[in-house]
Order: sequence, then structure tokens, then C-alpha cells
Amino acid sequence: MAETVDESKMSFMEHLGELRTRIMRSLYALLAGLAVALPFSQQIMDYLAKPARDTGHNLVFLALTEAFWVQMKIGLIAGLFLAAPAILWQVWRFISPGLHAHEKKYAAPFVVIGSLLFLGGGAFALKVVTPFAIRFLLSYERPGLQAMISIGAYVDFLLKFTVAFGAVFELPLIITILARMGVVNAKMLGRNRKYAILGAFIAAAVLTPTPDMFNQALMAGPLIILYEVGIVCARVFGKRPSVPVPASVA
Repeated sequence: MAETVDESKMSFMEHLGELRTRIMRSLYALLAGLAVALPFSQQIMDYLAKPARDTGHNLVFLALTEAFWVQMKIGLIAGLFLAAPAILWQVWRFISPGLHAHEKKYAAPFVVIGSLLFLGGGAFALKVVTPFAIRFLLSYERPGLQAMISIGAYVDFLLKFTVAFGAVFELPLIITILARMGVVNAKMLGRNRKYAILGAFIAAAVLTPTPDMFNQALMAGPLIILYEVGIVCARVFGKRPSVPVPASVA
């Protein structure tokens, strides 16, 4: 009889091999997303430039290759968002051996909800956060101090916000998974709320592309709200404590 492999008892080297496989397949998905998004990178760049142009500013490029590489970078990040479902599927395939059989049925919700949260975070950054941040930062322009915005620096600013918000919007999903696994619960999360708020500002300081408190608050605020949403999800979908069965009376 052929010997079956117990995925839950894989060796350390087998886990590394599995991780390598999932990373490579995620990269293939990213390349496929890049191939789809790259032809539209010019239109995406025009859309990203709209908040600055609405303030009466034109973007410039300071090196011959700058505009070219900006379009490539836009295509790569757009491809990342297109490939999000496939990448999340590979993440699920990597962590699923550590789950119980009845928990593996959540594969489709994990991929669908995770993709929607990632796309929602990126959309929130582009539609709400970055236009407000651009107007605020350009308000410091005055006679004798004129803004001359490089397209490379401008797009880097937008894309870092977009990817960072896409990542932090996954927080409720991560908390829900940990709650289903019994690692955390709503009571524990609520008790450590003050540390989560501190961590939100620390994470915002690391993830935001500028060091000022204004842009950090733009990320820390939604992150704190998402943490509260995660507490609700943990309360609703978290692992229920097992009820002890009373011993039978002789």
C-alpha cells in the first residue's frame, strides 16, 4: 500500500520546500497580473496624476528614464492587485495543513473576503486618504516657495499608501482566522486595546512614506477602526470554548 504523506507532520525542510513552491506560484500570478495591467499603465498614471492636476500642478520627470520606470512600477502594483486572489490562495494552501478538517472549508471565503479587503484598502487610499493628503501638503506652497513635483516621487507616495492600506485592511480577516484557531478571542483583544492603539501608530510610522504625524494619523485611524471590527468578528466567528461534560452519577 502506498504510504500517504501527513501534511501536518512535515519536516522543517519540507515546510521550506512548500514555502518556496507557494512563493514561486505567487510570483507567477504576479507576472500574469503585470502582463494584463501593463498595457493600461498610461491610463492608470493619468488617473493617479489627477489629484495633483486638480490643484493646478503639473508633474515633471527629472531623468530620461523616470517616466518609463514609473509606468513599469504602476503596472507591477496594478498587477499585484489583480493577482491578489491567486496570491491569497497560495497563502491559504500554505497554512491549511495546520488547520482542522472542518476549518479547511473556509478556503473560498478567505480568498474572496481577503481579496475584497485588499482592493477596498487600496481604493480607500486612492479615493479618500491620498487626495486629502496631497491637498494638505501642497497647501504649504506660497509666494517664493513653488512645488515642483517629480512624477517618480509622486507615484511612489501614492503607491506606498495604496499597498500599505491594502495590507492593513486585511487585519479583520487575520484576527478572524486567529480567533477560529483559538489563538485569540474577543475578550483578550478588548483587554489589550490600548496596546493595539499604540501598535497602530507605530505601524503607521513604519508604513507611511512620510515622517509627519498627519499622514501617520491617516493610517493609524483606520487601523484602529479595523481592530475594533476584528474584535466583533472574533466575538461572532471565534472558536467556542468546549463545554465540559459532567461525570455521570453512580
